[in-house]
Amino acid sequence: MSSTSFESLADGVVWRGDGETLMVQAWGPDSLRVRATRAGAVVETGFALLEPAPTPVEVTVDGDVATVRNGRITAVLRARRFLDVALGYEVGRCTVEYLDAAGATLLKELDAGGSLRLKARTFTPIIGGDHKVAAAFEPNPGEKLYGMGQYQQDILDLKGSTFELAHRNSQASVPFVLSSAGYGFFWHNPAIGRATFAANRTEWVAESAVQLDYWITAGDTPAQITAAYADATGHAPMMPEYGLGYWQCKLRYWNQEQLLEVAREHKRRGLPMDVIVADFFHWPKMGDYRFEEEFWPDPAAMVAELADLGIELMVSVWPQVSLESENFSDFKRRNLLVNAERGIDVHMGFEGPSVFLDTTNPETRAAVWDLCRANYHDLGIKVFWLDEAEPEYGVYDFDNYRYHLGSNLQVGNLYPQAYARAFYEGQVAAGQEGVVNLLRCAWAGSQRYGALVWSGDIHSSWTDLRRQLTAGLHMGVAGIPWFTTDIGGFHDGDITDPAFHELLVRWFQFGAFCPVMRMHGDRKPTERVAAADGSRRADSGADNELWSFGEDVYRILARYVHLREDLRDYSRSVMRAAHEAGQPVMRAMFHEFPDDPACWDLADQYMYGPDLLVAPVLEPGVTSREVHLPAGAAWTELATGRVLDGGRRVTAEAPIDVIPVFLRDGAQPGLVTAFGADAGAR
Repeated sequence: MSSTSFESLADGVVWRGDGETLMVQAWGPDSLRVRATRAGAVVETGFALLEPAPTPVEVTVDGDVATVRNGRITAVLRARRFLDVALGYEVGRCTVEYLDAAGATLLKELDAGGSLRLKARTFTPIIGGDHKVAAAFEPNPGEKLYGMGQYQQDILDLKGSTFELAHRNSQASVPFVLSSAGYGFFWHNPAIGRATFAANRTEWVAESAVQLDYWITAGDTPAQITAAYADATGHAPMMPEYGLGYWQCKLRYWNQEQLLEVAREHKRRGLPMDVIVADFFHWPKMGDYRFEEEFWPDPAAMVAELADLGIELMVSVWPQVSLESENFSDFKRRNLLVNAERGIDVHMGFEGPSVFLDTTNPETRAAVWDLCRANYHDLGIKVFWLDEAEPEYGVYDFDNYRYHLGSNLQVGNLYPQAYARAFYEGQVAAGQEGVVNLLRCAWAGSQRYGALVWSGDIHSSWTDLRRQLTAGLHMGVAGIPWFTTDIGGFHDGDITDPAFHELLVRWFQFGAFCPVMRMHGDRKPTERVAAADGSRRADSGADNELWSFGEDVYRILARYVHLREDLRDYSRSVMRAAHEAGQPVMRAMFHEFPDDPACWDLADQYMYGPDLLVAPVLEPGVTSREVHLPAGAAWTELATGRVLDGGRRVTAEAPIDVIPVFLRDGAQPGLVTAFGADAGAR
């Protein structure tokens, strides 16, 4: 009698033993989905993974060994039953190893370690609930790791790092990692948890889960891996035309005429602008989801005038409802709000006590969209700023909140994806095409709901500028191609400070080569705002327009706004590659040049699409910097027109009005003319 417990499936294999069920299935070309559970059946969850198209699979079972071969990846399962002398009875175990097309190990579950008796898959019971779940793997010697979403650090190779699998303001946890060894791994679990990429093991932990669930793919290049991940979790919609130009924002335009006058002045000066933003607290009370009439007397006329200027209006929407909101009682009665597990049921105190919408509840998503459709979308507003998307609890006690789909510990990381989904599905149902909305957070699959993610309320500092570059690269690897930052940082930028002017200029130059170029920040000094009756309203920041920082700064910023416009055709082609082929817009150097070892460690330069190498200035007082030009290409320095062979490091001049940018193999020749013309005008 065979000692194995394998069951062959058309697309995979199942092993059962000692209360565990382990399933390995093909899930898209060159990819596998792995699920395991204790004392129950494997569950079908649709958190992020989409139903795959059928793919040819070879399944074999030979005694204690089963293999599932799907294109470039093979899973080898080895089962055994043996007498555990320490326990005094027979036990069953099954280990999994993943091989590439050549038979080399991509990833292997943690070894038992002999007398250590370690387990690669662990299920720690939660009394009265499910399990704390963990998966551990052997280290892959020499591998480098990338992705995981947005964390505020300037590390490129994530090997040796540990990550909280949870969202915070300026932290977006997207648990997909790409390995230089030739695989991509997605932890398909929205639970609060931890990922550790240590020298002695890789370990993924979910604090509460019904099952272990992950997806793995193999590819010969990073581009193949990211394409497979996009196919598995969804492609971003095509970036609308208004996403290709310049977006103007500040904290905050607090009345209709003020906002319109900024738009008019842009046009008077001949400055391009695609989007202008009405930021938070344009509403009477948070959760009313409408304009306050005193300050915004005729929103329809405002939208119409902006349309005549060729500008879209974006409005801020928060997923919070004030206890004083006209919608609070109704939403509370209908169970449309997040609930605290203990203590007072208030989730945040900014500008008064409020609670968060439960975006995991489809009734909540429909209710908030109905209000925003009537009060915004029906006026012609089709771009939404979905702020606070983590959500930003006043205290990040992740175990203290309960959603429609379960506890925050178990499903909390799904929140921003569901928030994006509420508006995306509503806008599509209303007949809008090309839906892209701005959010402060994302999880896997958010991209298919048109999420443009910005990096949160960061500080106006050189340290934070450096962190945004790596954040954008990791977000692209993690399947979120639409990324942007608050140009100049959000906190503490003083518009009268020359040191801030230098930072702003360098950040603005970087922003011209981000997926979306968007100016924003809470500039100093603060402006107090009051209603006609003297009652207080939320403060505004200082001016944040291109002309707000002096004539010298203005000339540089204006140049780069025009340069962004010159990039429009190229940007459109790069956005199309993201939409159709799942490729990042901001690409780490290794994405285009995986055979160049140096490119796997470059954290201070990147590719904007396939043809533009961008090397921002990331330190104060710097007027030149080194740039690595990969081999196998000729590079045209846009500021000077000189052509350089790759395979070496060069020094690029970078006076305050120049960001070093190099064009690959003479592609997009019109950009040389545009950049050179701008340079000659300075």
